[in-house]
Amino acid sequence: SASVSVPVIDLGLLPSSKDEQGKLKLALCSGGCFQAIGHGISNSFLNKVRGVAEQFFQLLQEEKQKYSRAGYDLVVSEKQVLDWNTRLFLRVFPEHQRKLNLWPENPDKIRHAYLTLSRRTVSYELNSCREVLHEYSIKLKQLVDLLFKAMAKSLALEENILLQDEQVEGLQFVKDEKWITVPVIPRVLVVNLGDQMQIMSNGIFKSPVHRVVTNTDKLRISVAMFNEVEPEKEIGPVEGLIDENRPRLYSNVKIYASFNYECFQKGKVPLEEVKFHA
Repeated sequence: SASVSVPVIDLGLLPSSKDEQGKLKLALCSGGCFQAIGHGISNSFLNKVRGVAEQFFQLLQEEKQKYSRAGYDLVVSEKQVLDWNTRLFLRVFPEHQRKLNLWPENPDKIRHAYLTLSRRTVSYELNSCREVLHEYSIKLKQLVDLLFKAMAKSLALEENILLQDEQVEGLQFVKDEKWITVPVIPRVLVVNLGDQMQIMSNGIFKSPVHRVVTNTDKLRISVAMFNEVEPEKEIGPVEGLIDENRPRLYSNVKIYASFNYECFQKGKVPLEEVKFHA
């Protein structure tokens, strides 16, 4: 694979700059991903988030085992192939499903850092792993709200915001039928749209095929936040984006996450499976 330049969007300029809005639209229509700067999250706090993540995964196995589940992926079948990684998966929204009492308390500060990052401000002393995690997620949620406003008002959004490892590359996208490595830029957030966005935009916005490659020599840690439509909510192309020049491309679908995993296990491409046939 080769490295490639991924569009850089200044989120601080989005509300007022037509040039930046045009760059965002081009990035989402051509590749479905970009690197975000001007996100209002301090370098020191991003370092703290990355630091508590590293500390958590360096804990003794018996300590990490307290937060274990059946494997490190969503398990939809006993026969499914699991990713080669160790993952801590935490639900942030809706709040009634958050269950903060089950989040890690060790190492100190992890919960608070993650909650602060999602809220974009640090308003109190960091004192536990649980609080770091929670703050991180609130900050990222605010960034999602900003991106909502920058896109067509009628479109819903499913996207992934990723704080990459600061030194070890691994994230790759398919471009021109080749795997392209995203270069590591410290303190930049990588944003890529999900399949649901491509479906709802009737193919205008793109969901990039991507993967993370394991490094056999170096540890790589990323802190990602996924924003999804409610599982039971039926999604499909927005009616205002369907006309004679752009006919409906996709059928409506529910519970897309499970559908996506089922397709992956069968070697099928989800977006191909939901294509609309008149």
